Amino acid sequence: MAARRPGRYDRRMGSGEPRRQRGTGRAVVLLSGGLDSATVLAMAKAEGLECHCLTVDYGQRHRVELEAARKVASALKADSHRVVTVDLRAIGGSALTDNIRVPKDQDPASDGTPVTYVPARNTVFLGLLLAFAEVIDAADLFIGVNEVDFSGYPDCRPAFLEAFERLAEVATVAAAEGGIRFRVRAPLLEMSKAEIIRRGTELGVDYAATISCYDPAMTGEACGRCDACQLRRRGFDEAGIADPTAYSGSGSSATTR
Repeated sequence: MAARRPGRYDRRMGSGEPRRQRGTGRAVVLLSGGLDSATVLAMAKAEGLECHCLTVDYGQRHRVELEAARKVASALKADSHRVVTVDLRAIGGSALTDNIRVPKDQDPASDGTPVTYVPARNTVFLGLLLAFAEVIDAADLFIGVNEVDFSGYPDCRPAFLEAFERLAEVATVAAAEGGIRFRVRAPLLEMSKAEIIRRGTELGVDYAATISCYDPAMTGEACGRCDACQLRRRGFDEAGIADPTAYSGSGSSATTR
């Protein structure tokens, strides 16, 4: 299958050349350990970029994703990988960081923002990623946000990414004084989950090493019933690719083809 052309947002955001060459060829990648971020890392590597990954331990309910991120970074031969701890449980307000039940067996496409939304999470994460980029002289900031299967999160939309890119121009010494142009890269923004899975499979991503579940079992198996699991399972089904995810209990029936 031919490689999918980048979406217009991936071409436009960061489409211009840096005003100087510092940072060219080096990228920072926000790596959660999930399906989308693993695919983004593979896509950045396929461009020939030197990829440095950042994972955030924010006190998330699904902490198993931290180990998944380590496995993905190693398997895809990231040039470096570090974990930063910012405990968002001190703020709460989300089923992922507070004592709030994760919704199960609901339609992910239903109206309204679900309680799994973590207040300002991508603003915090991109701020850390920007700091990392400035320190290591990288220009490209890769993030696996998706506007198609985004569950209504406002920080997964083009307007947010565009605003953050403008912020980077005035918020860093590297941009304000050094002339570097930071580019927020969101190559999955307009892709369906099936398209993402097909592209990642082409690039050799081992999706068995990733986890998307918001409420996994203590042993690491995905619940199969939360929004993230439903979108993941649907994606594999529509892609016509066997789902390698280990599901627990009533969510144990993975797609096989």
